[in-house]
Amino acid sequence: MHTIEPHYSWRDYYIASEDERSPFYGRIYSEFEFTHAIYDHCIHPQWDEIESPTLFIKILMADYDEGYAIIEMIGEWNDLLYNDIMFFKRNIIDELIAEGINKFILIGENIFNFHYSDDSYYEEWFDDVEDGWIAFLNFRDHVLADMQAANIDSYIASGGQLNDLNWRTYTPQNMYEKVEGMMTLRLGV
Repeated sequence: MHTIEPHYSWRDYYIASEDERSPFYGRIYSEFEFTHAIYDHCIHPQWDEIESPTLFIKILMADYDEGYAIIEMIGEWNDLLYNDIMFFKRNIIDELIAEGINKFILIGENIFNFHYSDDSYYEEWFDDVEDGWIAFLNFRDHVLADMQAANIDSYIASGGQLNDLNWRTYTPQNMYEKVEGMMTLRLGV
């Protein structure tokens, strides 16, 4: 897992550690020292911690004018043992919402498992974005199935075209526009 880096090709557009409005403003990263692990597997030092032992993220883009954020994720999303959604919601999402973000694109191809507890934080997040939305891109089928079994899909959009998007070929703005178009069709607005 130490070779899985967060997507770096968009660094010309946005760097969270250089954004004064980002929860990660001022962070300094090592290219060589592996300080974080998921269970007994070291992960690349460019991933950001959210106070969870199993879930790490990278904010790839935050556009405050358009009101969207693109977040890549890695690890095990474990609400049951570690209440990951609470840490993610309180430490990251709430801070971005306070800055005017109401459309969230989460990239989950490196989420290996999901363990459910309850849906209160997902419901709160859904309520907080009002005119926005939450889209999950490229999550693994078994992870989406576990989320659907827990009824998390009531609060987020996933599957279909969202689960088969070659997002790395887009610029952040073009990807946002592509996902926004899909969301407009889904929501009928």
